[in-house]
Amino acid sequence: MSNHWPSLDYPGWRDTCSALHLYLQVAGKYRLAHTPWVNHSWHATFYVTPRGLTSSLIPDGPGVEILFDFHDHQVVGTSGDGRTASFPLLPMTVAEFHAGLSHLVAELGGTPRFDGQPNEVPNPVPFIEDHRDRPYDREAVRRFHQALMAVDRVFKTFRTSFLGKCSPVHLFWGSFDMAVTRFSGRRAPLHGGGVPALPDDVAQEAYDREVSSAGFWPGGGGIDYPAFYAYAYPAPAGYRSAPMQPDAAFWHEGLSEFILPYEAVQSAQDGDAALLAFLKTTYEAAADLGRWDRDMLECGLGRPATVRPPDSASTASTAPLPDGAVQREDGPSKGRYYMVVDGIEAEMTYSRASETLVIIDHTDVPDALRGRRIGERLVRQAVDDARREVFAIIPLCPFAKAQFNRHPELQDVLR
Repeated sequence: MSNHWPSLDYPGWRDTCSALHLYLQVAGKYRLAHTPWVNHSWHATFYVTPRGLTSSLIPDGPGVEILFDFHDHQVVGTSGDGRTASFPLLPMTVAEFHAGLSHLVAELGGTPRFDGQPNEVPNPVPFIEDHRDRPYDREAVRRFHQALMAVDRVFKTFRTSFLGKCSPVHLFWGSFDMAVTRFSGRRAPLHGGGVPALPDDVAQEAYDREVSSAGFWPGGGGIDYPAFYAYAYPAPAGYRSAPMQPDAAFWHEGLSEFILPYEAVQSAQDGDAALLAFLKTTYEAAADLGRWDRDMLECGLGRPATVRPPDSASTASTAPLPDGAVQREDGPSKGRYYMVVDGIEAEMTYSRASETLVIIDHTDVPDALRGRRIGERLVRQAVDDARREVFAIIPLCPFAKAQFNRHPELQDVLR
């Protein structure tokens, strides 16, 4: 597959990037002032469109939408009663942009009253007092938009394989990052706050549930190059040392997050596959080490015009177990069960705590095999062996634990 990810030169457009960040903050503050709060600040974000970034419908006056048009390089406002207004994106000050957006909102019948202080930036200057001249590099913005569309495409593909609570793919104007976040369904410890120029209660509300989050920065915030990131909150023990893909991914001690340089995706033969590997392995580390119920939360990747197979309690109990033999590789301290279906291998690994005790520590069923009870087949084979060879099982793996919880008839082998 050819790679159509555009090249991004953060040092070359750093000042334009900073200006665009602040312009989005101005528009974002307007949306924030008029939109009811949605959990984890989802009500305040922007979304990628073929032309740029949109606020979506803001419930102010007749209804207002703000579009940053990166083709014609202008800010376009549309109202629910058919009015439109716009002004160009060009070299200006933040104060000038603030005045332009306020005038645009008023023209559309909206109320241009909103907080005038930037968030999540060092040494914030109120918008109306920021008279520093800012450049506007149209070509750099165009490439940035092309990158956002590519990120949006892959993030949305990744999002299809999760049945639990998951955020939209959206751009946060505070930190200027595009993100998608999965939730375990459990409460998290109270966040300590301390995010620069962000009220602690906003950060604490954003992280009051366990998350595995991934995103994209154009640069800044501790790194001077565009990059993808991934983190878990709270980070489970062993998370930072978990193996990641692709090889260019690494743990950044200063940020306490996994980082994949954008260049590694842009230069890969298949950039989409490289990014998907990063999203998948960072999530799996958070889910496995954090003991998420992966069997309940996950499904296969979505495909166009193809209905996801139902996974209700009734279908799960009546669907036939897959045909074929489960193979076992047993060593003195470790072993695994595996099954090859349609040329794809699924496995469940275990460790031997003693001659009479086996610990199931990991189950990996590829997306293409999900919904076919492959994992259950592996667990049942381990139970059959435990009964025959007289050993007990401890299911540390969240998937295996979920299978034992669902099938009481298997629990006689548990310690």
